[in-house]
Amino acid sequence: MSCRVPIPEPLWSTVPADAQAALLDAWKAVQDQIAELQATVRDLQARLQLNSTNSSKPPSSDPIGLKRKPPSPPSRRKRGGQPGHRKAFRALVPPEKLRSSTDCKPDSCRRCGQALQGTDPTPLIHQVADLPRIEPLVDEYRLHRLACPGCGTTTCARLPEGVPAGHFSPYTQAVLATLAGGYRLSKRQIQQLAGDLLGLSISTGMISKLERQSAEALEAPYNELAAAVHEADVIHADETSWRQERGKAWLWVAVTALSTVFTIARNRSAAVARAVLGTREGSIAVTDRWSAYDWIAATDRQICWSHLRRDFQAMIDRGGAAEPIGKELLRLSDRLFRWWHRLEAEKVDRGRFRAAMARLRREVRAALEDGVRGDCATTRGSCAEMLRVEESLWTFARVRGVPPENNAAERAERHAVIWRRISGGTDSARGSRFVERMLTVVATCRQQGRNVLDYLTSCFEAARRGQAIPSLVPATPPKIKVA
Repeated sequence: MSCRVPIPEPLWSTVPADAQAALLDAWKAVQDQIAELQATVRDLQARLQLNSTNSSKPPSSDPIGLKRKPPSPPSRRKRGGQPGHRKAFRALVPPEKLRSSTDCKPDSCRRCGQALQGTDPTPLIHQVADLPRIEPLVDEYRLHRLACPGCGTTTCARLPEGVPAGHFSPYTQAVLATLAGGYRLSKRQIQQLAGDLLGLSISTGMISKLERQSAEALEAPYNELAAAVHEADVIHADETSWRQERGKAWLWVAVTALSTVFTIARNRSAAVARAVLGTREGSIAVTDRWSAYDWIAATDRQICWSHLRRDFQAMIDRGGAAEPIGKELLRLSDRLFRWWHRLEAEKVDRGRFRAAMARLRREVRAALEDGVRGDCATTRGSCAEMLRVEESLWTFARVRGVPPENNAAERAERHAVIWRRISGGTDSARGSRFVERMLTVVATCRQQGRNVLDYLTSCFEAARRGQAIPSLVPATPPKIKVA
C-alpha cells in the first residue's frame, strides 16, 4: 500500500523555485513517515497473529477457538474400551491388612429351593474401602515451674528429648508442605482443608512459619542436588517468568535423568544459566535458542526442534515470500521426527539413522540459506540465527541419549506455571526459596519413584534432631555415549 498523489504540472509550474524545494522536502518526509507507519502496522499485525503454535507464548494465552492442530476425522469406534484392550483391575488388599472379612453363603438353591451347605474354594471377592474419620492425636506436656526452698529461684522443666518445640509434628509439617508444593494449594485452602479433613486448627501465619522452617530444612539436600546436576551428562534447561515481591523474576529448571532442580532468579542472564547448568566440559545442554545459553560450546548444546517448528509455523502464518520457506522447513522437521521415532522404536539401527540425518542436514541448511536470500526481513533474520547455531541442531544425531527436543524441561515447568497462575508468585525471597525447594523435591521424588510425604517427614525429623538431612542425589547417574 502506498500513497503517491501526483501534483498537476500546470499548478506546479506556478510555484516559485524555492517553494518547490521546500514542498519536495516536505513531500519526501511525508512519504518516509507513511512507509514507517506501514512497517509498524505490518509488525503489529504479525504480533496479533502470534500464539502457542508459532511462538513461545504459552497455550493459556491463546484466544478462544484457536485450533492448534487440524481436526481429525471422527472415529467409527464406539466410546470406551475397545475389543482386546488390556483391562485394568484394582489391586486387592492382602488379608493381613483387612479390617474384617465376612463369608457370605447362600442358604438355598435359587432354582429349587433346597438347602445348601459347604464352602466355595474360590469365592468371588468383593472389597469395600472406607476412610476412618481423622482426629488429631494430641500429646500434652505440662511444664512445671518450681521454686527452690533454699534461695527461692524458680526453675521450669524442659521438654523430653525428641519432643518438637513447635506445636506440630514433622509428619504434620510434611503433610502441609506437600499440600502446598505437591498440590498447589494456597495458605487459606490449606487452612480450610486442615480443618475440614484433618481436624486441625491452624492459622495462615503458622502455615507461613512452617513453610519457612521447611525451606530451611531442605536447604542442604537442595544445594547438594543442584551441585550434582552440574556433573550430569545431559541436562535439559528452560526458564519461564515468575513474580517476586510484585516485580519480574524468572524461574529456571534443570532436568537430568533422575533429578530436577528449580531456581528462582531476578534475571534471565547468562550468569544465571551458568549457575544452573554448571560449566563442565562434555556435558550436553538441551535448550532453546535464547542468547543466555550462547556461552555453551556448539558441540555441547542441542537446540530444541519443537521450538524451531513454532518458528517455521510463524513463517507460514506470515505469508508472502516467507510461506514457502516455512513449509519446506516444517516438512523437513516432520521427516526428522519420523526418523527419531523409528530409532526409539528400534525399527532402524543407529548407522542408518545417522546417514539419514546427514542427508537431512544438507537439505535443512539449503532451505535456511534460501530463507536468508529471501525478501522477508523477519524470515531472513530467523534463518540467519538458525544457521549461526546450525552445529547445535544436530547433536542428537551424534550423541546417544540426547533427544532433538526439550520436552523434559517444559513438562517439568508445567506444574510450576500452574502454581504461579494460582498464587500470583511469591511475596518475598524467603517465599521463593520454599517454592523452588519444594518444586525440586516433588519433581525429583517422582522421577526416582520415591514417596514425597515420606521423604519430607524424614527430612523434618532429622532437622528437629539436628541430624544430617537425607540426600536426593541418585547413587549411580546414567552415562551417555557418542555414536
